[in-house]
Amino acid sequence: MQELFSELFNGVTFLGTAAGLRSLVMFAISAILIYLAIAKDYEPALLLPIGFGAILANLPPAIEGMAAVIGVEGEPGFLKVLFDAGIATELFPILIFIAVGAMIDFTPLFKNPFMIFFGAAAQFGIFVTFILTLILLPYLGITGQDAMHLASAVGIIGAADGPTTLYVANHFNLVDYMGPISVAAYSYMSLVPIIQPPVIRALTTKKGRMIRMDYQEEAVPKIVKLLFPIVITIIAGIIVPMSAPLVGSLMFGNLIRECGVLEKLSKAAQNELSSLVTILLGLTIGSTMIADKFLRWETAGIMLLGLFAFIFDTAGGVLFAKFLNLFLKNKVNPMIGAAGISAFPMSARVVQKMAKEEDPTNFILMQAISANVAGQLGSIVAGGLIIMLVTMIAGR
Repeated sequence: MQELFSELFNGVTFLGTAAGLRSLVMFAISAILIYLAIAKDYEPALLLPIGFGAILANLPPAIEGMAAVIGVEGEPGFLKVLFDAGIATELFPILIFIAVGAMIDFTPLFKNPFMIFFGAAAQFGIFVTFILTLILLPYLGITGQDAMHLASAVGIIGAADGPTTLYVANHFNLVDYMGPISVAAYSYMSLVPIIQPPVIRALTTKKGRMIRMDYQEEAVPKIVKLLFPIVITIIAGIIVPMSAPLVGSLMFGNLIRECGVLEKLSKAAQNELSSLVTILLGLTIGSTMIADKFLRWETAGIMLLGLFAFIFDTAGGVLFAKFLNLFLKNKVNPMIGAAGISAFPMSARVVQKMAKEEDPTNFILMQAISANVAGQLGSIVAGGLIIMLVTMIAGR
């Protein structure tokens, strides 16, 4: 009984210190994430474990037994073990992309190969934010190689591609910034239905949002579906070698789906693998949200710049579509450009919902899906390009 009261006293005493107050702030942030997951249904599979992981990471270290959770010097807790095994080794992003690849049907893109340009155009914000971040980071005391590395990860946030963001951040060993980077990336993924519509409406007219687009219904030969993941892996591996791990895992997952002889593995990748890795990934991301590293001015800067990148990526896709319409006889609904980000399939659903609000009989989901899957590839390639360019200029 005496030990129990001693533990309780240690915990209460800790919460009364400056470090304890910071932990209370982190508990409040965790509560917001969990609320958004449960009450608002914003990507609950991600935000719920992230929020709970942040609670675990900020428990009072003075309480005996917390070493098993958060670890002590020379003795890692289970959260540190998960980080070292899944993030530091880049295993979780790879496994997630295998699962995503098994979920993606590239058929709409085969029927609308033109949409691949929207997947490229919607990555424009990555590079704009990269440059802007480089300009602003010296005001936060971050310069030189560290600034280039951090700017790389912040720029990738705009693609709304969590696994690629983690991959880039881990490649440059941004451990101290992993919390805000990962939270920004996954939070903005979950907030696609809130962030994208105002941006799209601001850049389009009602007439533009009502444009109809034809969709071809003919079947795609199976050989095309089988060759596509193999060819794309080879091309990406040759042109942008740093993207090969992510592109390769995405394409491998898609090959499992399309080969027709591994239905059981395909379903396992889409369901069990995806669910398990998402839970572990969420907890691990949450574990990086330690108060001392998260409650800094840099965190606010990363969140704001990540939001800017996301908005700019959306705007870049829409403006690209409007530019093409100056030359096209058969006009493209400019909202399709917004689906070129990597948030699959959320962004495509947002575009279709907005089209239906303007005209209940307008169906552009397949074109939006085409741009969306192209954006999935585009963000990975952009991440690989960023790594290559920064490595060439500043070194690892």
